[in-house]
Amino acid sequence: MRYPVAGRYAQQTASGDVQQRLRALDHPMRLRLGRSLVAGPHTTTELADIWDVSAPEISRHLAVLRDAGLVAVERRGRYVTYRLDVPAVARLRADVLEAMLR
Repeated sequence: MRYPVAGRYAQQTASGDVQQRLRALDHPMRLRLGRSLVAGPHTTTELADIWDVSAPEISRHLAVLRDAGLVAVERRGRYVTYRLDVPAVARLRADVLEAMLR
């Protein structure tokens, strides 16, 4: 006999998503990238030029933000542009509050 997963485990899973997104934002460079991406989509090279950081380092930070669901990626030919997923960032506030009230 199998029982559906519910209760405590389901809450931990949702809380884990919130924790991943908060960890993604827990770095000054990723917050700076978020500020740039609020203004509009940018490529890795553009962001590296704006912040005077190497493109590979920018790429690593963008991967963390992407994996956390905070950044959307769009390929245009040879170029990959990144933009902040504003609705996902806005939901984070409600998700944090919900996780704290459990």
